[in-house]
Amino acid sequence: MTTASLVPDTAAALNGVAALPHLGVIRATGEQAATFLQGQLTQDMALMAPGQARLAAFCNAKGRMLASFVACRRTPDDFLLVCSRDLLPAMLKRLSMFVLRAKVKLSDATEAVAVHGLIGSAASSIAVSEDSAPAESQFDTPFFAALPPADGAARALWLAPAGTPAPAGGLVTAALWDFAAVRSGVATLSAPVAEAFVPQMLNYESAGGVNFKKGCYPGQEVVARSQFRGVIKRRAYVAHVEGQAQAGQEVFWSGEPAQPAGLVAQAAPAPGGGSEVIASLQVAAVADGGVFTLGAPDGPALSAPRLPYRLLDDI
Repeated sequence: MTTASLVPDTAAALNGVAALPHLGVIRATGEQAATFLQGQLTQDMALMAPGQARLAAFCNAKGRMLASFVACRRTPDDFLLVCSRDLLPAMLKRLSMFVLRAKVKLSDATEAVAVHGLIGSAASSIAVSEDSAPAESQFDTPFFAALPPADGAARALWLAPAGTPAPAGGLVTAALWDFAAVRSGVATLSAPVAEAFVPQMLNYESAGGVNFKKGCYPGQEVVARSQFRGVIKRRAYVAHVEGQAQAGQEVFWSGEPAQPAGLVAQAAPAPGGGSEVIASLQVAAVADGGVFTLGAPDGPALSAPRLPYRLLDDI
């Protein structure tokens, strides 16, 4: 299955720069920052070169995602972790519990870092090599983090010291950015759905957010077992629904309406009306067909849920 095409007017609108105040930034610095994060996140932080950015998840002992991050390695000893702002205080506190004697400092850098989203030509026109990492130890230069595209439109995060002028490009609203983020099919976890999913339920292994060759991290055994020993019963699909939608809403299926068949991971208003959603749904139910509805068996229908990209067959 492939992502449905947008109407031309909407596709053309996915171009510009958006301020993203709903995102927060955790900064990890110190000579053991990489080693510390390596033991906490699903991504191989040690293999990331300065200048690179990768998707990562922070899980509990049961393999359930507490938060998702765009992890950015500025220098060998300096990382920025971008996440939903409503999760940041709890994640900073939880990560700090594991620091112990490690030579790493964790801090809330949200007020010190301006976060902008770039989409379309605003993203593709900024050619930043992954090898062009800032040489300075202080955070005084912008960082460019490429993200999965939305309907063919390039996307990226642009992180810079607070007060730095935004990159050139027409302005787009945070709402349009959120719509494009949903269309990309890679959900950003927020408070209503914390601890609701193992990474594969949101296709994180296929989006490059899980490394199965690295060492231990919280929940690793569960995540690995889900991948190699069991059948992944839920996957993330993109769909449209008339009316409003929000993360945490249950999804029902006409084939078995007595109990929920899925959960909305992320939602955003669609420019033409209604909402676009990423919903983690039962794979068997999608294969069987029928109608998925939002919030209740008689709720508004989700239009033809579709996989936003091909899932990896072998990791």
